[in-house]
Amino acid sequence: MIKRHSDLVLEIIAHDPDTVENDLNTAVEMARDHAMQESRHGILVTQHSYTNYTVAVSRDVPYGQTHEWRELTV
Repeated sequence: MIKRHSDLVLEIIAHDPDTVENDLNTAVEMARDHAMQESRHGILVTQHSYTNYTVAVSRDVPYGQTHEWRELTV
């Protein structure tokens, strides 16, 4: 499931690997479309847990790049 928090932040919640992969790919494409309109920011994909991710247009990521970050707590 993809939840849109804004045009800049999308949240993915999924419980099986295929859905995670498909939803992440879709969310990255949505974020990429938005980032390309402004041509200033890149995309940050953050893994919060094994079932929860965010995809965000980020000023901390150079335009044209996608960075991944793990924020897992043990």
